[in-house]
Amino acid sequence: MSPQQTRGEKGLNRGLITVSIMLATIMQAVDTTIANVALPNMQGSMSATSEQIAWVLTSYIVAAAIMTPMTGFLSARIGRKRLFIISVTGFTLTSLLCGVAVSLDQIVLFRLLQGIFGAGLVPLSQSVLLDTYPKEKHGSAMAIWGVGVMVGPILGPTLGGYLTEYYNWRWVFFINLPVGILALAGILMFVPETEKTNRRFDLFGFALLSLAIGSLQLMLDRGQSLDWFSSTEIILETLVAVVCFYMFVVHMMTAKEPFLEPGLFKDRNLVIGLVFIFIVGVILLATLALLPPYLQNLMGYPVITTGELLAPRGMGSMVAMLLVGRLVNRIDVRLLVGTGLTLTAYSLFEMAFFNLDIRPSALVFTGIVQGLGLGFVFVPLSTITFSTLNQRYRTEGTAMFSLMRNIGSSIGISSMVALAAHNTQVNHAVLGEQLTPFREPLQRLMESKGLGLGPDQTLAMLNQELTRQAAAISYLNDFRFMAWMTLAVIPLLLLFRRKPSINVELAGQR
Repeated sequence: MSPQQTRGEKGLNRGLITVSIMLATIMQAVDTTIANVALPNMQGSMSATSEQIAWVLTSYIVAAAIMTPMTGFLSARIGRKRLFIISVTGFTLTSLLCGVAVSLDQIVLFRLLQGIFGAGLVPLSQSVLLDTYPKEKHGSAMAIWGVGVMVGPILGPTLGGYLTEYYNWRWVFFINLPVGILALAGILMFVPETEKTNRRFDLFGFALLSLAIGSLQLMLDRGQSLDWFSSTEIILETLVAVVCFYMFVVHMMTAKEPFLEPGLFKDRNLVIGLVFIFIVGVILLATLALLPPYLQNLMGYPVITTGELLAPRGMGSMVAMLLVGRLVNRIDVRLLVGTGLTLTAYSLFEMAFFNLDIRPSALVFTGIVQGLGLGFVFVPLSTITFSTLNQRYRTEGTAMFSLMRNIGSSIGISSMVALAAHNTQVNHAVLGEQLTPFREPLQRLMESKGLGLGPDQTLAMLNQELTRQAAAISYLNDFRFMAWMTLAVIPLLLLFRRKPSINVELAGQR
């Protein structure tokens, strides 16, 4: 066989591997947000309360968070390809079961299983791509991977709203079936298997980490509805998370064969990357949680229109990732990340000047700019984080990267929503001080019955509008707060060690 044919087959296989694992990545990434918009319809179908139906999301989030750190161990023990096949098969089948569920207990159980099987899809896909492409093409590979990871959650609400509106909420889960089957076929045929090890399973370490992550996720997910630390449940979950995490760190540093090897955290770029992706999750992904209620509850947009207005954000991310994939080996990646953070901060400052009569064009513009910023952040950050990491730690490293991003987004969403709720009450009180019987405009309005309503009805309508304006100000304050936080993390880029040149890396491999 000629060298040209060998290179051609290798390039073909590389392309088919990429397509296969990207289908799995997009399927999982979209599923993290696609079910959100279908919850009201599911609630009616299952005759459930708001708190009960919320477990459809909570069960998935907690299960995925607990199982993500297991990806590295299972990959080493049974082989990465086999784990990938099990994960895709299980995720696809549980998606089918979620779609045919007839009771709340069933769908919560199936979503729990879906989270268990789906936890490893993103870190496994990232690990496979890094091993499939040579180091000089890691930037392009991460750009492809980033499209699925970042665009998936952004487009999820749009797709979920369309399926729920024109078909049925069950299609939110059924849509995974053809994608999962294609991904499974590609992985079976093209993804190579890795060597297995006889590494011992550290049950005690895994139990401690699982309790810490599970308690943290429950605390963040249920804190808002239980009024945070005024609830005994939230206090207990916080104590369990802190104590178990402390015990896990001590155990990891002292055990002979810990669940996570301490050598994983000796790589400076990985440690800084984990800190950075956590902060990025806290700051940036909370925006997606604030915009839908702002557009629907305050501005009165329907679900479909809200999804359409959020879609350009995904387009901006896609364009930026494809562009940055070509620049990542030519420009210092820290400069690219800094550019992305600056664009994101600019879009958030622009959003801080929104009002309840803002034009759709302004929403689209800020969405595109923020999408560009996200694209410029995520791909270079992924590239530099793993640029110096030993290959034996790659799957564990990608699992920790995904875990820190998810925990950061959970903390960001919970804190920003809680801050908005608190500030709404404060703003309502401050604005309400201006509506007194002694102010002349209000006196004229009440006396003339200019609204065609009685005094009680007029006051009720004014209070409703007052609450709406107070909530709007709270959302804008959140956007401004996140903009300043985005600018504040830029100096952290100086802590990264620059990626060694490609020529040096290749010379070391010879």
